[in-house]
Amino acid sequence: MENIYSLIHILLPFEWLEMTFMKNAFLAILIACPLFGMLGTFVVSNKMAFFSDAIGHSALTGVALGVLLGMRDVTFAMIGFSILLGFAIITVKIKGKASADTIIGVFSSASVALGIVLLSMGKSLAKYQKYLTGDILSIEPFEILMLLFSGIILIAVWIVFYNQMLLTSLHSTFAKSRGIKTFIIEQIFALVTAVIVTLSIRWTGLLVINSLLVLPAASARMISRTSRQYLGWSVLAATVSGITGLSLSYYIESASGATIVLVNTVIFIFCLAFRKKAG
Repeated sequence: MENIYSLIHILLPFEWLEMTFMKNAFLAILIACPLFGMLGTFVVSNKMAFFSDAIGHSALTGVALGVLLGMRDVTFAMIGFSILLGFAIITVKIKGKASADTIIGVFSSASVALGIVLLSMGKSLAKYQKYLTGDILSIEPFEILMLLFSGIILIAVWIVFYNQMLLTSLHSTFAKSRGIKTFIIEQIFALVTAVIVTLSIRWTGLLVINSLLVLPAASARMISRTSRQYLGWSVLAATVSGITGLSLSYYIESASGATIVLVNTVIFIFCLAFRKKAG
């Protein structure tokens, strides 16, 4: 990591990037924000804005299960439970007749309630309340490497399944008629979303993770005319807001995750105004 820190110091000699923990946060944003931008396009297109919220909430139950199982690092328990929840939501959504919002709401409420009950029974709820707000400044090099590894897998999945995922999100019935196994495609989407969201929860927090996924894609959708533009603008909005929010939080001494969300909101308002002006 020392070579990377030196490169950042040479290329970006800013005051807010002088300290090591800020460099770690900057690297995490460079990896995670483009991933949020990519995933967000399918979250918004599939009208599943609350899906990532449910996955985020399930992290609390994953923490509780990890504590009950005596794990020193509860990350893998969080990932395992979020994958299970994502699989259950997609399965019930496809096989059942209830609306996606209703299904996600039920699973989200149940998972967060289960997590709170289990942690409160073990008298450790206060210890893990940090997952609600997150702290990007506490991210460690090992976690950055896990994010990078997950990002490489996501990009590989994206390249292989992009056309199937795009057609499924636009019209699932037509996708089925073209021989696409929409159930498997949606489960793949749930799997990668669960892993990326869960790995990011520790530094973004449960309360704002959904905004980081939805806002860049929602902004991009208003100013895009093609799917390629939609993806490109979403990744750009997520990355710019991440870097701007992190640097701004340093100077005004605010919570980084929430500041990034506010910058995302400003971009959304700007895009909304641009769309109205363009007609």
